Amino acid sequence: MEIHHTTEEKGNNGDCETSKKENSKKNKQSGCCSTHDEHNHTDDDGHNHDHNDDRSLFQMFLPAIISFLLLLVALGFDHYFPQSWFSGYIRIGWYVLAYLPVGIPVIKEAFESIVKGDVFSEFFLMCIATIGAFAIGEYPEGVAVMLFYTIGEVFQSMAVSRAKSNIKSLLDQRPDEVTLLENNTPKNVKAADVQIGAIIQLKPGEKLGLDGELLSDSASFNTAALTGESKPDTKKKGAIVLAGMINLNTVTLIKVTTAYSDSKLSKILELVQNAVKQKAPTELFIRKFAKIYTPIVVFLAMAICLLPFFFVDNYNFNQWLYRALVFLVISCPCALVISIPLGYFGGIGAASKHGILFKGSNFLDSLATIQHVVMDKTGTLTEGVFKVQEVIIADDFPKEEILKMVNTLESKSTHPVATAIHDYVGEIDTTIEMKNVEEIAGHGLKAEISGKEILVGNFKLMDKFSITYEVDHSTIVSTLVAIAYDRKYVGYLTIADVIKEDAKLAIDKLKALGIKTTMLSGDKTNVASFVAEKLGITNFFGDLLPDDKVNKLNEIKAKNETVAFVGDGVNDAPVVALSTVGIAMGGLGSDATIETADVVIQDDRPGKIAMAINIGKQTRKIVWQNIILAFAVKAIVLTLGAGGLATMWEAVFADVGVALLAILNAMRIQKMKF
Repeated sequence: MEIHHTTEEKGNNGDCETSKKENSKKNKQSGCCSTHDEHNHTDDDGHNHDHNDDRSLFQMFLPAIISFLLLLVALGFDHYFPQSWFSGYIRIGWYVLAYLPVGIPVIKEAFESIVKGDVFSEFFLMCIATIGAFAIGEYPEGVAVMLFYTIGEVFQSMAVSRAKSNIKSLLDQRPDEVTLLENNTPKNVKAADVQIGAIIQLKPGEKLGLDGELLSDSASFNTAALTGESKPDTKKKGAIVLAGMINLNTVTLIKVTTAYSDSKLSKILELVQNAVKQKAPTELFIRKFAKIYTPIVVFLAMAICLLPFFFVDNYNFNQWLYRALVFLVISCPCALVISIPLGYFGGIGAASKHGILFKGSNFLDSLATIQHVVMDKTGTLTEGVFKVQEVIIADDFPKEEILKMVNTLESKSTHPVATAIHDYVGEIDTTIEMKNVEEIAGHGLKAEISGKEILVGNFKLMDKFSITYEVDHSTIVSTLVAIAYDRKYVGYLTIADVIKEDAKLAIDKLKALGIKTTMLSGDKTNVASFVAEKLGITNFFGDLLPDDKVNKLNEIKAKNETVAFVGDGVNDAPVVALSTVGIAMGGLGSDATIETADVVIQDDRPGKIAMAINIGKQTRKIVWQNIILAFAVKAIVLTLGAGGLATMWEAVFADVGVALLAILNAMRIQKMKF
């Protein structure tokens, strides 16, 4: 059934999209959602830990537990329960035994860093400080420094693993199995095992997991995210169907044309897992700062140890070496090097838990400063699926009976509009007998019920059969289904895209954050106006082709405003690429838009836009809290240490203690409610 409708008029942007995607990727090489697959900091940052650790929590803490218990016993023997045998080599051996479980892994890391050319790593500082402490007889301090440093590393590993698991669980929504037809027998198999040329069966409501060619005569798919059109698409035999489309009506047969690894959803997963990590400017600065800062403090520690020989009477080497070691432990940039990336990673992990994927920590920073959010209409603020909006039936006719007859007649059609009517009316009344059912191409359906003619279709159908009506249908923004019974005009149904439940709340939240909103649409201006009015958006533009959207975005950027664009269709890719931060609606969003975007909202809820911005703001706040905390405490204890007023225990707190506090602060964002 073809029905006269008002829908979006958007140009085919395939060629534009391809070139835009390629160009935009050069400018915005999308980073992984900082999944830190192995969390291997390269030797660029001197922090080369492998946190891809499948060990249990107990196994991760076991070395620290052993060292802690041995240290506790030794301190008891030293201060509370003196033992005559606990002295000399036995005492030294005991502390060495306490040191080894936590010390050996760090010594190994220090050696590997030196081999890679990174001498002044934090591992090297820890080794010098702790071995130096042993050299001057400060055994408890030597063990304690390494013990708390290891505990800090375990906390970091836990935080990283937790955020990784959030992202992994989010991505495990792919259809891993498909129904393969072998000798006309359906069989569930893994999608990855399906060969090109195989025939698969897709039931109504199922999401297609592989790209293919339609073998059935016709089928209707929800393609709103791929095409940018709000109207579901009816495909004919031989048409190409893409992974991510949802079958709407009948059981459909599809011939596979693309391997699973190249399908749409697989590309999204690959993008998240393998894209290059991007660091926030603050994080990059701290890493560069640490590479300069660490060697300087090593030489300063040497100066603290040796220079007093020339200026101080009664110079005691052990005393000044101890001060130098205290200075060295304090100066270790652990709290900054660990907690700042972890702060951003905590933000990314918290976002992924809420269905928001960031492709790099730099986008958390960028999103925190956004002043203007520009949104596409279809699929972003609206559902992209049809539902009955209004039922206008003349008082002279029984509304319930008319709807039952319309539903029964529409059951003869596979058109998505018929599905919307069926969803609205409910079960088909099998007591209604229809005769001479006829589909009139481009107009609608005609039949006889109890000897009386019923017409259901567009207003062209009414005109064709000379049915008079007093409705100016050109002013109505929705798809219309006109009804006539017994040669008399009965009324009409409006069927339209539905505004998302949280769309109004999303706009209100953005306004509360002081952020301007603009809506761009390829739909007709009166449709755009209707949606904008419902949502409280004052700036909106309709009848836009993809190039027009680009021009509108450039006009906004010309006002020196930081702009985020939110879109979901292929034709949104160029605009997403041009924005300060591109946000893609990723549940069914097009591959091009998702690859070009910097942030992906996985469940297509517009309310997540304000949430993503808020997560960015909170992450930046926590990162700066950690920076101020680390610098303030280190500055105080460094001064005390150089003057001999701070012991190794204060140094442990200034280094590992502050690092632990900063890590816990960074993890706090994953507990926040947004």
